[in-house]
Amino acid sequence: MDHQSEVRDFLTTRRARLNPDQVGLPHFAGRRRVPGLRREEVAMLTGVSTEYYARLERGHLAGVSDQVLDALARALRLDESERAHLLDLARAAAPAQRPPRATPRRAPRPGLQRLLDAMDSTPAYVRTGHLDIVAANRLGRALFSDIFTTPESRPNLTRYIFLDPRARDFYREWDTVARGIVAAMRSEAGRNPHDRTLSNLVGELSTRSDEFRTWWAGHEVRTHHSPRKLVHHPVAGDLDFDGEGLLLPDDTGLTLIAYTYEPASPTAEGVQFLSSWANDHTATAPAR
Repeated sequence: MDHQSEVRDFLTTRRARLNPDQVGLPHFAGRRRVPGLRREEVAMLTGVSTEYYARLERGHLAGVSDQVLDALARALRLDESERAHLLDLARAAAPAQRPPRATPRRAPRPGLQRLLDAMDSTPAYVRTGHLDIVAANRLGRALFSDIFTTPESRPNLTRYIFLDPRARDFYREWDTVARGIVAAMRSEAGRNPHDRTLSNLVGELSTRSDEFRTWWAGHEVRTHHSPRKLVHHPVAGDLDFDGEGLLLPDDTGLTLIAYTYEPASPTAEGVQFLSSWANDHTATAPAR
């Protein structure tokens, strides 16, 4: 992923979605040659010259002050996730920054697996920023039984969502989930622009999925906290979960995801049935 292209495409897509009325600028009659705001309008809102903003939009964020970045975020009406992405892109442009070494895949700490196993009434798993599932509890493996196929497998949720036809039946709001995953991966790419594993995954999915390729080009970004998930399990039926994402401070890059549900609800009954089914049909776990 070319960093300057990432910056250029992000800023131009944010600029294209705004019109003068939205930012309090006069809207003169006549056809505009470009969708959204012009460069000079963004420059004026940011408080910099048009030439300086054009340089930023060409991808040159090295050395740009926090004050200018904050003003640019306000001018483009960036939300919290988009503003964080802009700051990540600026940090990645710092001349002193060196590409980080790839973090090797490693087994979860025994204590972390014990924590997951103790959550015996809640489907839960731990994932990387690439959405590889590196650990799961019994209910988590049962819920995602489609992708836990062998003891050695380390499933990737993004591949499942875009490349496995079963995912469109499993997620009752597949489009919402899939778009959110792409936006979360965009944010991860901004934080780790030299991550070769992530670049390879993006390349693979862009080649094999038209929807992924189209949504990736939209440069939407989002912090992925695993919000409400409506799923249809092939055995337990319709289940409505509230996802909770917890960053693990002692395990950089890992997030624990737990799927909670209302007590005494149809989903609670479905999870009980899923638990009984899991006892009778041993789900395989990721490699440890």
